[in-house]
Amino acid sequence: MRSLLFLSLVSASFALQLPFKVPFFQSTVPPEDDEPVRGTPKIAIIGAGAAGSSAAFWISKAQERFGVDVEVDVYEKTSRVGGRSLTVYPHGNDTFEPVELGASIFVKANKNLWRAAQEFNLTLRDLSKEDNDLGIWDGEQLLLNLGNHWWDTLKVLWRYGVMPPRRADKLVADMLKQYSTLYTADSPKWDNITDLAHSFGWMNLIESSGAEFFTSNGVSKQYVFELIEAASRVNYGQNIDSIHALEAACSIAANGASQIEGGNWQIFERFLNHSGANVFTDTKVTRITQKESKSRPWVVHSDKGPTGYKAVILAAPFHQTDIELPSALASQIPKQPYVHLHVTLLTTTSPNLNREYLALSPNEKVPSMLLTTYDGVRQGRKAPEFNSISYHGKISEDEWVVKIFSEAPVEDKWLQSLFNDQVRWVHRAEFDAYPKLPPTSSFPPVKLDHGLFYVNAFEPFISTMETETLASRNVVDLLLNEEFSSSICGPRISGSTKDAAAPDSDFVFGWDC
Repeated sequence: MRSLLFLSLVSASFALQLPFKVPFFQSTVPPEDDEPVRGTPKIAIIGAGAAGSSAAFWISKAQERFGVDVEVDVYEKTSRVGGRSLTVYPHGNDTFEPVELGASIFVKANKNLWRAAQEFNLTLRDLSKEDNDLGIWDGEQLLLNLGNHWWDTLKVLWRYGVMPPRRADKLVADMLKQYSTLYTADSPKWDNITDLAHSFGWMNLIESSGAEFFTSNGVSKQYVFELIEAASRVNYGQNIDSIHALEAACSIAANGASQIEGGNWQIFERFLNHSGANVFTDTKVTRITQKESKSRPWVVHSDKGPTGYKAVILAAPFHQTDIELPSALASQIPKQPYVHLHVTLLTTTSPNLNREYLALSPNEKVPSMLLTTYDGVRQGRKAPEFNSISYHGKISEDEWVVKIFSEAPVEDKWLQSLFNDQVRWVHRAEFDAYPKLPPTSSFPPVKLDHGLFYVNAFEPFISTMETETLASRNVVDLLLNEEFSSSICGPRISGSTKDAAAPDSDFVFGWDC
């Protein structure tokens, strides 16, 4: 059952981490604006995460194929690229394998990231081949304790029945089938996300909570509020009755989960390296203003000075950038609340959690991955102290890496108790990790003005590394069509044609044309 396979993998989930320096480009000073301008048109991209780095990459594909004459500057306020994708070394020792603390997994359905791994010769680590015993905890009791044996399937069938998992998987499969059209030569282009949802038949998915959608489609409440909620809590820090159904479905759509050995951030570094863009790290953008100019109507003001551009792509959550926009433009972007997440990475010489904490008998197996449901609270019991706890393998013969996601800080005393007084090293961080995603039918505009585009308008719709690369591809197509009568795959946006030499199963629009 794919849902169960997913739940055995989700420990490598989507959290954030404080900036961790990754060797990259030497930051240089962009030239000051000096109208009148002769020469190559310029595009600014603000943000060097999944959205910004892939936007630069998509522009470079149009340059390679059709000779689109444009220069690209990428601004990144931190010293690294990759946005929410980053790694840290246990004990701060780079002789150990780095551990993902940011956007940690992608799946086979994520065709842009999968293709990037292949094209850039990056090594994939297949998490589906790793054994993880799964437990579901409600704050007071272990509701489910699954290993990797045939009788564990019987435990699931006994608790939930046959139909709830099948119905949930069918709903997710239907969503993925529609989603996969975004990789075809006929992929839609959109400047209004609600219109995109309507064209996909997804209005019910975005206007309903995950709980409402799945239960109304015949999935039992027990399955929804235990297994599916465990997935939404570990992946997005949100309960199944507060997150919209589209994102809830995404949280259990992780067949073939993988990550890049050494860190997923390498994909985004490769995007930028391939693009040939000028990358200005440690460069904070403070304002974007307009002026009367046909060649450079937008001025990006950074701590290096002002620079004029033909167009600007904002590829970061606007309200987290502190960038000042003209009020008529800023007012178009509603403030987006984020989940504030605490991440605790530790190493321990305890091979498992304290079984007394979980009230397990001496002969019961202790799960190496513990996910949580909020349903105990709904029934008057205490809340779980964390969203998830997961063992991530060994760094030495007798020392394991463990990652904990929680809504509040976890105390040292509690950690020592949970790991049998065998905690060796602790690294803590807290972040506004991912957007809060309640049911909605309203999204920010993709195009804020002529020549000004907002990639992260897509994030309240679906928030993943992969969908940021899809949203950036769409923005680049809109921009190239508007400013250069071109696109990634043709002279005009409607002129994309499939390369007959590319097999259907391998074709990925943008990479292929």
